[in-house]
Amino acid sequence: MAALNNQKTNFQNRLSLVSSVSEKSQVTQIRLRIHIPKCYLQAPVISQLISTYGLVVNITKAMLLPSADADGCFDIELRGTVPQISRGLAYLESLNLRIVGKPNADGDSWFY
Repeated sequence: MAALNNQKTNFQNRLSLVSSVSEKSQVTQIRLRIHIPKCYLQAPVISQLISTYGLVVNITKAMLLPSADADGCFDIELRGTVPQISRGLAYLESLNLRIVGKPNADGDSWFY
């Protein structure tokens, strides 16, 4: 039962990353920084968000160093429905990636 409650909490936390929308089918957007450990630098992490979860991904900044000792990071914008974004975030969380919300510096209608 505790595991089920923990899953509900994780799902609610993922939804809090998505700006509030009135309908689950409405498209919304979030900005994130994803820290990629060296073990995933050759893995198609971003590609999976597109092909498996149907998200539109815009990479606004990337820092990937060829050094075997360095982790990398991506600043990305994700666009999709609330369920799509939630499933994409669950995928990233399943990889134990560090995910940080990026504030909206432009003053437009979407943020995290």
